[in-house]
This record gives sequence, structure tokens and C-alpha cells, in this order.
Amino acid sequence: MSANRWFQLDVFCHSPGGGNPLGVVVAADDWSDADMQAFARWTDLVETTFLLAPTTPAASYRVRIFTPQREIAFAGHPSIGSAHAALEAGITGPRDGHLVQECQAGLLPVRVDGSGNGRRLSVQSPRSRVLERGIDAHPLLAGILANIERGALPPAFVEGGRRWWLAEFASEADLRGWQPDHAAIGALARASDSLGLCAFARSRDDAFELCVRAFPAGVGIVEDPASGAANGLIGAWIAQAEPDGPLARGYRVSQGREIGHDARIDLRIDADGAVWVGGRTATIIDGTVHWD
Repeated sequence: MSANRWFQLDVFCHSPGGGNPLGVVVAADDWSDADMQAFARWTDLVETTFLLAPTTPAASYRVRIFTPQREIAFAGHPSIGSAHAALEAGITGPRDGHLVQECQAGLLPVRVDGSGNGRRLSVQSPRSRVLERGIDAHPLLAGILANIERGALPPAFVEGGRRWWLAEFASEADLRGWQPDHAAIGALARASDSLGLCAFARSRDDAFELCVRAFPAGVGIVEDPASGAANGLIGAWIAQAEPDGPLARGYRVSQGREIGHDARIDLRIDADGAVWVGGRTATIIDGTVHWD
């Protein structure tokens, strides 16, 4: 019987239960691929991660990320939560304010700001590239966005760790009230080998500059309460398209309100185009998992 430390976390939380849940198994080096996938299926969380010893001295720890269906190379909220668990478990500590995460997407720096309940972690997203742009980029896209007043930026298909379709709405109210065709988004995800559609709108709220909704039908999720990787791609797209705009060096995101959450995600965009996605993580459960 394997007994491992287990964290259940609330990632990108702004209020209790407002973020994205994550499960983390610590010191899972003796778990097989099948064990990890079976356990992730059993937890039925959006993602479950497994912390292992790094394979290179440059890394602080190694992480493997599983949805209930499959292993994935990178995701934002699992990266932030795994870094939090590694610190809480005493596996590693920051050097010059940073950790280095080893995952299938490579070695990714994680910035550590503050300590205790006020600590905020930010992961550097993998570099992105725009694959397609425009409402006619895919035959299914125009139908999904029919009758939607779109914002300043055209829709785009962007790759960077994950592949997402991005669409800007003209107003926050339109985005929050939108009732999307989830079956059509699923068809688009399958046809383009992507996670699905992530929509955003600029906000006049004093607490955040962008409202985001993410629909990762490609991995069987109707709507995601807080999407680190998708927000990283949005940040990169905005910085590329509007290099002199007010959001080109960073902003704060509100996500998840439409499904009963209230996440806050911070974006920082360096002058060289590196995108950092971060926020606060809270430990909800710190216990032991027994998996035979």
C-alpha cells in the first residue's frame, strides 16, 4: 500500500473556494503511469499532479500533470499549485526568488513573491505563436461566434504549451451573459486538435482589467473556473497585437463567476515578451493518500 502526502488546493483563489481545485500527490516517484492515470480519474478533478525528483540539477522538482482522461505537458493552475505544494512539503525552496519546474513542456521558472498566506506564485508560460487569425480561420468558428459583437482583436488560434482558440467580445456584459454552443466548441476542439475556445472582454471594473471565460471541450470540460495556460496565451496575443496598449505589460483577470467561482489571475509581460501567470493558492486539505 502506497502512502503519500496529499494536498488539495484552491489555485488562483480570491475568496474561499473561488479558485480552481487541484490535487497534488507528493513524492510519487514509485507510482506507475497507470497508477497516476487511474488516481487522476478517481479524483475527478480537472487536473491532478504528481511531484517527483528532478532529472536535472537545474530543476527544483519535477511534475507530471494528468486530467481524468490523459497526461498533458503543461497547464497553468497545476503548475502554480504544484509549486505551492513543493514549498509546503519542504521539497525545495526559492533561489533568488525563483523555483524551476521540470515538466513535459521543459524547464519553466516560477517566481515566488511574499510568504505565508500572502504568498503569490507566477509561472513563466511557454513561448507562444499564432497559428491562424480571423473569423474565417476555421469553418466552425464563425458559427460559434455568430451574433456576437466582437472586440478590437480578431479571433486567433494560438499555441504555447496548449492550443486554444481566442476570441475577444466587445463588452464584459456580453461575455458574462453568453450561452455558448458547447457541442460546437467540442467539434472545433476535435477538428483543430485544441483544448477549445477561450473568450475575453475588457472591463471597467476597478478590481480587474479583463474578464475571461474558458471552454476546454477538447478535454471534456464544459467551463473552466481559472485557466492559467489560456490566460498566458491571451496575454501574449494582446502584447503582440497591441505592443503600446494599456495591457501590453500586464493586467488582472476575473474568471469563473459564471459557474460559481471567483478567481483572480495576474499577468505580467516582460519587455522581451515573456509572459508570467500567477496568483494566490490556498491549502484546503493536507493529508495522506493510500493507493494500492
